[in-house]
Amino acid sequence: MQIMTGKTSLASAAAAYKPEPLDLEGVALPESLLLLTETIARNTHEVWAARRMAEGWRYGAKRDDARRLHPNLVPYELLSEEDKDYDRATAMNAIRLMVKLGYAITSPDEEAAK
Repeated sequence: MQIMTGKTSLASAAAAYKPEPLDLEGVALPESLLLLTETIARNTHEVWAARRMAEGWRYGAKRDDARRLHPNLVPYELLSEEDKDYDRATAMNAIRLMVKLGYAITSPDEEAAK
């Protein structure tokens, strides 16, 4: 069954879709924002895990969608580096995007020093 959105079906829109994220490669971040990345990555995992658990998911050694089991429903510290890197990349891209768009992100210490 195709879902129609105006004159274009969802399937044809998906077939033509080409993601075009902003180029963030050249956005350099100061050390203070690099440290913030890990905090955001940890919180990203916590938000994901809380949502999953609210939906009835629980820990399982192997992912099983039918039984709602997932091996990453553990504290951030127990995730593999590969799984942490996924959250870190999400955090880093969000910070780089804000900087590229001209937002200034300052730490409480930097604000107090002004």
